[in-house]
Amino acid sequence: MHDSTARIGVDPTLVADGRTPFEVFHDQRFLGNSRLAPCSAILKQRPARAWLTAHTDPADTMLYVGIDWSEARRTPAIVNGWSPWPVRFPMCEPPHLSKQDMLDAARAAGLTPPRLYELGFSHNNCGGVCVRGGQKHWLNLLNVFPDRYAEAERRELELRAELGDVAILRERRGGVTRPLALTELRRRHEAAAIS
Repeated sequence: MHDSTARIGVDPTLVADGRTPFEVFHDQRFLGNSRLAPCSAILKQRPARAWLTAHTDPADTMLYVGIDWSEARRTPAIVNGWSPWPVRFPMCEPPHLSKQDMLDAARAAGLTPPRLYELGFSHNNCGGVCVRGGQKHWLNLLNVFPDRYAEAERRELELRAELGDVAILRERRGGVTRPLALTELRRRHEAAAIS
């Protein structure tokens, strides 16, 4: 981020709630998952909106949102949610570049993409510990950052003790969908590696 903001001559303003996603889940008594992640609204959107309200005028402020053309269906809700600020989505506009094309263009411009992309992650959210990720994402986290996986597994276990049979992941077998705890995913992965 710092090399890109330096390139356009802007000092970054960092706005933070101060909590981690798992602290938010505890406070909300709800474990985030791929379908609903309150951490996004609470840790990103609300603090950003509060800062914008206090420091900007919608008449001379433009918001740029980093979703690409594959998520263009989300733009109307985002525009509505950020009103009265105007919003643009440069990565939704032609030419419709792949993520790899965008990463290559960033490198060609002298920018260093976030390291997680090089490590097989599809986005740079939460240091890879993103509850919106699926099983493949979490297995990659287990392989690349076992310490981060272990911490997420520990925090999920704490929340399961409080909230019951909930999990970040889910699986569907025999037409039945059920929670899939990170502990179970790890154990299956370890068993498959042995056999």
